[in-house]
Amino acid sequence: MTENGALGGEAVALPRIDDILAQAVVVSLPMRVRFRGITTREAMLIRGPAGWGEFAPFVEYDDDEAAHWLLAGLEAAWLGPPPAHRTSIPVNATIPAVTAEQVPAIVARFPGASTAKVKVAEPGQDWRADVDRVRAVREHIPNVRVDANGGWSVDEAVRVLGELAADGPLEYAEQPCASVDELVEVKRHLPGVRIAADESIRKASDPLRVVRAGAADVAVVKVPPLGGMRKVVALAQELEEFGASVVVSSALDTAVGISAGLSAAAALPTLPFACGLATGQLFERDVADGFELCDGKLKTGTVVPHISELAGSMASEERVHWWFERARRCHEILAVRVTGVFV
Repeated sequence: MTENGALGGEAVALPRIDDILAQAVVVSLPMRVRFRGITTREAMLIRGPAGWGEFAPFVEYDDDEAAHWLLAGLEAAWLGPPPAHRTSIPVNATIPAVTAEQVPAIVARFPGASTAKVKVAEPGQDWRADVDRVRAVREHIPNVRVDANGGWSVDEAVRVLGELAADGPLEYAEQPCASVDELVEVKRHLPGVRIAADESIRKASDPLRVVRAGAADVAVVKVPPLGGMRKVVALAQELEEFGASVVVSSALDTAVGISAGLSAAAALPTLPFACGLATGQLFERDVADGFELCDGKLKTGTVVPHISELAGSMASEERVHWWFERARRCHEILAVRVTGVFV
């Protein structure tokens, strides 16, 4: 049953790949609107002794990066969540890069949300569309944060964020530019705007570099790319030592992955900002019920997928084979990488 490591720092060994795949299913979930360039989200759901986990790295990620996502799914399925400090998590509404006219219908899917995260810097769109979209959101939810996914140059970020901040305060601007040095420059030009780092943390060999450089006030962390709930909690403690607050966000997860995100957020000692964990509202259907927004919050809890009811959401045989082979390759990476404590 073992390879050469332990999950989450506890006495649980890395399960064999055949045991993982024996109870795994692959789903394909249609989305209400295009988000992150896709209209269908595929994910492999893993069943273990502690419940369900998710393996859903985006298709363009290489195996080395995707292996972290497998580790996160195995932690959820074989260990379950870490100890919690709270049972409900405040969440933000998530507004894709839609037209201003589409905003009201999307906002309506997030009842009670007091914060909105608005996607900006969409490739092929003019920055004026970002301004119009944010203005439309402010008519419904005044507390706004924006996410550029590293899509601006320093000059573009300073110009557009200046325009957005002129209409009202921004809670923060997430990853306005790609590099740490660029983030430092944006902060220098816009001292009144908080900067949040996402890609500069989850894609970095040294996730603390961005805060050591003074380039970010807020760290957006996600369970799958960091390798699990316990790794998120450990990183959050280190980030807070540098004065960076932590926001737990979704990687466009199914309800299974959202459950892990909520559990990670629940395990943090402090949670000053709403989390980005209500992205299930972007799916036409999900793999489980139970994540209904109440007063802008989601309750934590165990998720059991309705596998028997998901016949229309199962991936094709070809895609199942693709995901199983990907999981095998990532498992091989973990089997080499894990030499002792699996954290």
